[in-house]
Parts: sequence; structure tokens; C-alpha cells
Amino acid sequence: MLNVLVVDDSLIMRRNISKIIESLGHRIVGEAKDGLESITLYMKLKPDLVTMDITMPEMDGITAVKELKKIDKHAKIIMVTSHGQEEMVINAIRCGASGYLLKPINVVKLRDSIRKVFPSIVDETTLMHRETALLECDEICLPEIEDIS
Repeated sequence: MLNVLVVDDSLIMRRNISKIIESLGHRIVGEAKDGLESITLYMKLKPDLVTMDITMPEMDGITAVKELKKIDKHAKIIMVTSHGQEEMVINAIRCGASGYLLKPINVVKLRDSIRKVFPSIVDETTLMHRETALLECDEICLPEIEDIS
């Protein structure tokens, strides 16, 4: 399970991303409305992952990535962007972002982005599919054990 900081100037987007992340079995440790707030929360909360919008007031996502990487060179940041911001995404990756995700966001896109950054993480949806597959298997027949008493 990852501890995640969600950064977006839109409350609706923060809530949507948070719900999806929680549905994947990860924990939201904080939400920030701009890049400046993300830096303060990152230092306080030390999340495993940050989802970062690019266009925000106070401090944009690219500047925030640069600052977060100064604080923690191992910070894992997934940029969340709209179509038409490809040049900004490339700049963010050059500045140290770990990946990107195009809006609109859904559970599959977000899950796949997290898996690219954290290939060893198994999310809750994967575990549920495995459990369902096991439950749907035919009955396992075991040989009878002789009574030796």
C-alpha cells in the first residue's frame, strides 16, 4: 500500500483521484491545492507518491517537481495533465517527474501509471481478481487419510 499526496487546484479532481487511489488499496495522506502547498505537505507527510497537476495558481506543477526533487531526489511524482500540454509534460519529465497521466482519469489509467512507477506494487483490484479466480475454481479433491488409531 502506498501513501499518496494528491495535488490539483480543482477540488473535484482531487476528490476523484483520491477515490480511485483508495479503490486501488492505497492511502491518501494529504491533498494540496497548488504546488506551494504540495511542498509543505510533502516535507510533513513524506508520501510514497505524489500526483501533480501541471497548471495551478501560486506554483505550477513543473516548478513544484523541481522543488520536490531538491528536497528528495527519490520523490515519485506522476503528472496529471490535459491533452494539449505535451510540451509541459516533457518538461516535467526532464525535471524529474516519474510519469504522466492524461485526463480524464479512470481506475485503469491510474492503476497502470502507478504500476509503471512501482512495478512491485500489487493493488487491491489485482488481489480481488486473484481471490475471485480461486473461489471460482473447481473443487479440489484430496485423497482420504487412513485412520491409524
